[in-house]
This record gives sequence, C-alpha cells and structure tokens, in this order.
Amino acid sequence: MKIAIIGTGAMGSVYAGVLAEAGHEIWAIDSWADHIEQIKSNGLTLEGASGNRTITNLSATTDADDAAACDLYIIATKADGVGAAAQAVARNMREDSLILTIQNGLGAGERIAKFIDTKNVLLGVAEGFGASMKGPGHAHHNAMRQIRIGEMNGGLTERLQTLESVWKEAGFNANGFADIHQLIWEKYICNVFLSAPCAVFDCTIGELVSNPDWRKIALGCMREAYQAGKAKGINFSFEDADHYALKFAAVMPDASPSLRLDHVARRKSEIDAINGMVPVVSAEVGLSAPYNETLAAVIRQREEAF
Repeated sequence: MKIAIIGTGAMGSVYAGVLAEAGHEIWAIDSWADHIEQIKSNGLTLEGASGNRTITNLSATTDADDAAACDLYIIATKADGVGAAAQAVARNMREDSLILTIQNGLGAGERIAKFIDTKNVLLGVAEGFGASMKGPGHAHHNAMRQIRIGEMNGGLTERLQTLESVWKEAGFNANGFADIHQLIWEKYICNVFLSAPCAVFDCTIGELVSNPDWRKIALGCMREAYQAGKAKGINFSFEDADHYALKFAAVMPDASPSLRLDHVARRKSEIDAINGMVPVVSAEVGLSAPYNETLAAVIRQREEAF
C-alpha cells in the first residue's frame, strides 16, 4: 500500500517507520526541513518499545505534492495543521483514496470536512505511546498500547477492516470500532486530565498524579470534560471516570504530554483542541468548565511570549 504520513513528529515518525518496515511504500511529509533532510540522508531512527534501529526504506519530503496520489493518507499533524494537510490531500487524492486522521483533542474530522467530502475520512485514536522527538530524524516512544480506528460516520465497513489489518500486520495493537467517537472521547478526557495540568505545573505525569493539589485540579479538568461528553450523548464504557483516567496515567509515569513538551521547546501548543475545547462543548450543553477555562487561559498567556 502507498501511504503518506502527513506530520511526522513523534507519533507520525513511529507510524512511518513501523509501516515502512512492514513493506509499505511510505512517504514521510513534514514542514520541519532539518528533520526531512536527516531522514533523506541517513534514515529515520526509532528507539524505545518497538526496538532501536534506523529505517531507510522510506521517502521524505516537505512538499505533499511530491507523493502524488496515495492509497492512504494518515494525517498526524497537530490540530492546527489538519486543515492545511486536508488541502494538500485534496489536490492529490484519487476517488478511492482514504484519509485517516489521528489527533489529540476534538474536531479533526470537522476541520477536514471543510476541504474534503467526509465519505473518505476515518478517525483514529492512538493511546499509550509516550512518543517524543530526540532530534531531527530521531524519535523515541515508551510504549505502543493501541491504535483504534473507525468510520467518521460510524459502522463496521470492509475498508475499516482492511485498515485494521494493515496496522495489525505491521505490529501495532489495532482495532476497528463501529462507534469511534466513544473512543475519541475516552482518550480526550485523559488528554484533558494530563495536558494543561502537566504544562502549567511543569511536571511529568507521575509527578502530577503524586501531588495531591495538582491531582485535584487535573481531575477537576477531566470531570468537566467527562460531564460534557455525557451530556452530548457519548456512550462511555465506564462510570468511574477518576479510576479510568488514573489507570491511564499509571502506565507512563515518566512521560510528559505533548503540550508540556511544546512549552519546554517554546512552541505553540494544541491547547484550543484539548483543554480549551472543554468550555466550548460544555457551553453547547448548558454546562460550565471553570477548571479548564482557567488552565487554558494560563497556557495561552504563556504562549504569547513564544
């Protein structure tokens, strides 16, 4: 299968490397010129849970048009890059090309829908990777718990099952779901729990959970998101959201959410798609979200200096 990975940061690099090793024709596409040049010159180095090695059988470019038409486009940019990625895909895709978008937070499908008919769009959720960039052409990941995918408009289809097989045969723990929005929200409340709090308190996940005051605030953020999801009709698979979020955090105590890593690197974050989105969806269902409003405001204020 010819696959373009648009956005080869930490997670996109893991996808690109592992799928290339499985024999697919992979195009790694990213605006980070030094990263792309390193891959072109010396290969993509992956370290961590899937092993330590350098992968050379993939193409890399800063221009999505170089990849031309592909069977599958995996959009792995941050939330604010989804629109531009969708525009690039729209210029090159075939009628039967598929788009799988995997982001933190909410709203990726809606961003793509501004440029592409969603009949070709599937949504994904990546959980428990703890991925980070060590430098240009060099990614690390602490684990690779699972990839969940589903049709944007729901249902179990033949093409969903095909994509599930592509991921599984490459070595990912991947599963297709009829209701991917449930899985997106279950990951989302965990992102809300960890993202802004770890950035605001400048701490790892383990440090956040072990500090009673920080944990209280983080759980307050998570509960606001959980209540908003319930009010919007999301069919969560659990009732004890605290237990679910704390269990999620327990497997990677030494990791930092990407939002904190962005702040360490003095980059703008995805705050508007994660904690900053909770007040938006809460207002839609008549709820308030003071914890998330406060932490999102702190994050935005800090980012003004970046």
